[in-house]
Amino acid sequence: MVEYEVKGHVAVLTLNRPEARNAINGEVAQAMEAALDKMEADPEVWVGVLAANGPVFCAGADLKAINAGKAGELATAKGGFGGFTTYARRKPVIAAVDGLATAGGCEIALACDMIIASSQAAFGLAEVKRNLVAAAGGLYRLPKVIGKNVALEVALTGEPLSAERALGLGLVNSVVEPGQALASALELAEKIAANAPLAVWESRALIMAADWEDEATLQRITGEAFGRVLSSEDTTEGLTAFIEKRAPQWKGR
Repeated sequence: MVEYEVKGHVAVLTLNRPEARNAINGEVAQAMEAALDKMEADPEVWVGVLAANGPVFCAGADLKAINAGKAGELATAKGGFGGFTTYARRKPVIAAVDGLATAGGCEIALACDMIIASSQAAFGLAEVKRNLVAAAGGLYRLPKVIGKNVALEVALTGEPLSAERALGLGLVNSVVEPGQALASALELAEKIAANAPLAVWESRALIMAADWEDEATLQRITGEAFGRVLSSEDTTEGLTAFIEKRAPQWKGR
């Protein structure tokens, strides 16, 4: 249900339920949490990419499972919906969206750190069309990215945003040709993985914290992060490599 592959310092997690438009059921949720556990535990994996097989990135919750009274199985205790949306990751994940990401599928994409979309991608919160509420973070993550007014339009009409409009609103990082989202996401991931992983992870955490912490707290935790990174082996390596005019050999410690 979720494939896991490592390419260098990048882990690729792939939703693999194309016959059901990659809809989330209990098995997918458990497999996703297990894949994230594996990614976070591997010291040689520094960045993740989330992709999907088939023409749809993710259609959200499996409505048949909900109708059968199995709604509780679609979330895990650690990862939330799909085993993903509330997972406390240290490592950045880039979504490679090459089709429709709607309802919970859009919420999974929003829970990623960056999004590469193909021109055939679209993003929507269609829950109101089924008398449901987007309960996996979409209603508070989307307005932070695209603004309140457009988020209201998306959530209250249930109509999706095109990839081009999503790019203009800052929801996605870039739009590529159909079939190229994964390759482009891997390219971005490799650029990130070329940098010092400790500094990348600390920088990610601080940017995320900026959503809810006040200025004084952000100043304090930024100083703490700087101290942790400065005292690591990789800082010595980075400075030595600069002096010696060579590429650094990061160890992540």
